[in-house]
Amino acid sequence: MPHGTRHLFIPGPTNVPDRVRRAMNVPMEDQRAPDFPSLTLPLFRDLKTAFRNEKGRVFMYPSSGTGAWEAAIQNTLARGDKVLMSRFGQFSHLWCDMAVRLGLDATIIDVEWGAGVPLDDYEKAIAADRDHEIRAVFVTHNETATGVTSDVAGVRKLLDAHSHPAMIFVDGVSSIASIDFRQDEWGVDLAVAGSQKGFMLPAGLSFLSVSEKALAASRDNRPKMDRCYFSFADMITNNDNGYFPYTPPTQFFHGLRTALDMLFEEGLENVFARHHRLAEGVRRGVAGMGLKLQAVAPQWHSDTVTAIRVPEGVDANAVLKIAYERYNTSFGSGLARLSGKVFRIGHLGDLNEVMCLAALASAEMALADAGARIELGSGVAAAQAYYRERHAAGAESREAAE
Repeated sequence: MPHGTRHLFIPGPTNVPDRVRRAMNVPMEDQRAPDFPSLTLPLFRDLKTAFRNEKGRVFMYPSSGTGAWEAAIQNTLARGDKVLMSRFGQFSHLWCDMAVRLGLDATIIDVEWGAGVPLDDYEKAIAADRDHEIRAVFVTHNETATGVTSDVAGVRKLLDAHSHPAMIFVDGVSSIASIDFRQDEWGVDLAVAGSQKGFMLPAGLSFLSVSEKALAASRDNRPKMDRCYFSFADMITNNDNGYFPYTPPTQFFHGLRTALDMLFEEGLENVFARHHRLAEGVRRGVAGMGLKLQAVAPQWHSDTVTAIRVPEGVDANAVLKIAYERYNTSFGSGLARLSGKVFRIGHLGDLNEVMCLAALASAEMALADAGARIELGSGVAAAQAYYRERHAAGAESREAAE
């Protein structure tokens, strides 16, 4: 039997803070009680703040993020609608697969797994669409499989430059509440997130933040896809009064209340800065070990997950197995074409510097045991130097301000 803590460094589900777990430890309650809206209505309001969505609304579905993907498509698009998408990792691939299976006419641009949304290719497609047949442009904000973050604001700029009315759909499952996201400012129409990532909850609740434009699209006279469980209309009728059209996961709402409080107490800008600091330390650690990232250039670096390429002749799956069985540590596996070539360190949610150092230390040992020529301590030392430097700089800034 392993002793101590089994360390979780996958990019979701993430660590659930004790404060959130305690908040969820409540008796079951009546989801139709007269005082239930006193819990749920503030959650809807505060989720809008987390998404930076002042004008639209946020839906909560008892599902993984995949359910919210489906809700976004079914409520605003019709079979045969033209959409523009890109594929550069397992999760952007799955989104493309869903769009095709739901009957959309998808133009899919394939990109190297290690880069992100191809703005130049998107612009060519948008510029050529003079009749505005493309109804939606899809953006995977953070590709969890490759550790890549894309430029959502850049997609909005190119649409505006060509006066194109397409809606923007964003997969923010592994970015929102961890990486800077501004729905209103960036003109995002539908943004998907999940409870198990930056929101620091167990898996099982998805969030879909919807703009006024997307809500109008869901109500217009164009025939949409058949839907029932994910219907916006059913949700709105009930949500406006603090209720749901079916039995909701009430204990999740207590945990979400505490998770949102924690995010706001830290301050969203500070949350984003912390994630960047922790991620950069991990990246410095990987470089210190002499390894390379799957992300092909710094512009793509993700602040929530780092995908690390193992050296030639080393099996990443062996690294994962050794880390788990010998050192009580879970890392993310390489998915699809990256299986055996990559392992991933998730660094989002309830996390600090010492936890990231533990991840690097375990990775070093597992890599060495799997046959990689790693100088033990090299990655940890590089990350330590960076974290100490950043905290020293922060202390100087605080003293100057005082």
